[in-house]
Amino acid sequence: MTALRKLLVVDDDPVVGASFKRVLSGKGYLVVAAENGQVALDKLKAEKFDAVFTDLRMPGMDGLQVAEKIRAAQPWTPVVIVTGYGSPASEARARACGVSEFLNKPLSPEMIEDSAEKAVRTVMEGVTAPREQAAPAATLAAPVTFAAPAAEAPAKFSALRMLRNMALFLAAPFIGLLYAVLLPFVGLGMLAWVAVKGKKAEAPAQEAAQAAPAAAPVAEAAVAAPEAMAPVATETPNRGVAGAAKVAVGIVAAPFLGLAWIVVAPFVGLAALAWIGMKTVFERAS
Repeated sequence: MTALRKLLVVDDDPVVGASFKRVLSGKGYLVVAAENGQVALDKLKAEKFDAVFTDLRMPGMDGLQVAEKIRAAQPWTPVVIVTGYGSPASEARARACGVSEFLNKPLSPEMIEDSAEKAVRTVMEGVTAPREQAAPAATLAAPVTFAAPAAEAPAKFSALRMLRNMALFLAAPFIGLLYAVLLPFVGLGMLAWVAVKGKKAEAPAQEAAQAAPAAAPVAEAAVAAPEAMAPVATETPNRGVAGAAKVAVGIVAAPFLGLAWIVVAPFVGLAALAWIGMKTVFERAS
């Protein structure tokens, strides 16, 4: 037969002890009530309890004093604070005293049963008292201190990202103006370079064509290919005219191409920058 688990309920209101007895009786628990802290400490000296549930506000000795004295005398006994006046400060103080759990009234039957089960399981699993766990608690607190800078890193990164996006939006008009100013000159320079390159490429061919008839003997040229020399004489002027026409067309068309660069390029640049900025904003939002 399984031995009953003994619980000590300390509260100046007898209704609380009666509630624990009503919920836990028949479920493997023996509930003993104490009306104040001194009576509870006397019972703990005389009997062995698996867990203690104590009210926070009681006449004479309050629940925190009871918890401190129990932790000093029997550090293996779990202590649970039960109160209807809970606050973050009182809960933090209770945790500092080494209590196992902090319950706020009103208590439901499920809360009573779950808390009793947790307290008894703590004893059965051989978990040491919170005072003896002070060093591990400090160890667990250390990563929180070191984790804080890591948590700040994404925030800093987000701020830098936002500043970068704002800078892109503000710089877009100036970059577009730079496009408008520089790109026409780039276009004109490219056209001039193409024209000069074409002219230089045609010059050796014209010189070779003009030197060929002079280098060949007149008699041999007349006998070998009298008709073949005629196309050479006629093609050279044609090539020169075509090259000159191409250069002239390039020079004439250059201002219009430059104007097209001035009109179109800033809008293309602004659209590209706006697209990059919006894409970054959507990635940030997602």
